Amino acid sequence: MLGTLVLVGGLVAIPYPGPGWAIVFVGLAILASEFDWAKRVLHFAKGKYDAWTDWLGRQNLVVKLLVLAATGLIVLATLWLLNALWLVAGWVGLQEWTWVQSPIFR
Repeated sequence: MLGTLVLVGGLVAIPYPGPGWAIVFVGLAILASEFDWAKRVLHFAKGKYDAWTDWLGRQNLVVKLLVLAATGLIVLATLWLLNALWLVAGWVGLQEWTWVQSPIFR
């Protein structure tokens, strides 16, 4: 159960600044202590992560900036869906900006 919770927390944290992937790998390692399938997934995920970082390191600045922009858009989209932007708009007196309210919480 703990491994699953840590894994899910890591998956949620991946696009945000911080150790999202490290949390995913810790969750998989916890699960791998009990399940063979988790060992295989952990080995596969580490390989894909290393391949991604190697590929990204070889790319030019434009590709790196596009990946950064895509990550930023994912973060903004999740903050909007979780209604965090509406919360902040309320703090600064911009409640009339209804477009920042999540469609989930209307």
